[in-house]
Amino acid sequence: MNAVTETVAAEPVSGVEIFVPLAKLKKSPRNARKVPHGDAAIEALAASIQHKGLIQNLVVEPEIKDGEPTGCYFVTAGEGRRLAMLLRAKRKQIRKSEPVRCWLDTQNDPAEISLDENVTRTPMHPADQFERFAELSNDKGWGAQEIGARFGVSAGVVKQRLRLGAVSPKLLQVYREDGLTLDQLMAFAITEDHARQEQVFEGLHHNCGPACKRDPVSGVIGVQ
Repeated sequence: MNAVTETVAAEPVSGVEIFVPLAKLKKSPRNARKVPHGDAAIEALAASIQHKGLIQNLVVEPEIKDGEPTGCYFVTAGEGRRLAMLLRAKRKQIRKSEPVRCWLDTQNDPAEISLDENVTRTPMHPADQFERFAELSNDKGWGAQEIGARFGVSAGVVKQRLRLGAVSPKLLQVYREDGLTLDQLMAFAITEDHARQEQVFEGLHHNCGPACKRDPVSGVIGVQ
């Protein structure tokens, strides 16, 4: 029995940092997520880990059989990251013996930890993505392909976000406040004339509300 398992046996712990070989990490039977992670999500995580390392630790508890630790650990938070690292191992980018930084938690309910990680998170707003992608493009000279590869998203998505740079800051704020959908906002990117965009938006909003969409160039209104 090592120092970690001695600690576990003595009293419940939370937040103890340990390093566990990737091959000894297992999916927790108490994982709250029943619908599996999609391939795109795992690819995105794998790309992030490849370029920036493991930003967020996994949370684990020891696997116990017949009252004794087996040496393996159940992942109670971070199953997607585990799968992403396994994908990297399959591609020979890392070994299955790769040490993975984890938080050991035997104090809190594993099912609650798993549920908490999946519920208490807020996806980044596309407008915020645009600003960060634009910074990387301008400051580091990265193109859509490079940015996409580093964050596990398609170059098409990056290009779409960067196109928001043609939109008036005023309309971008309206979008942030849910006054426009992403598709409606993208229609304004057809022209880089911010004054024209704002003029069309005011007319659109006055004439038929947010259900309308006007082509910023032709001025033709269509109902969504």
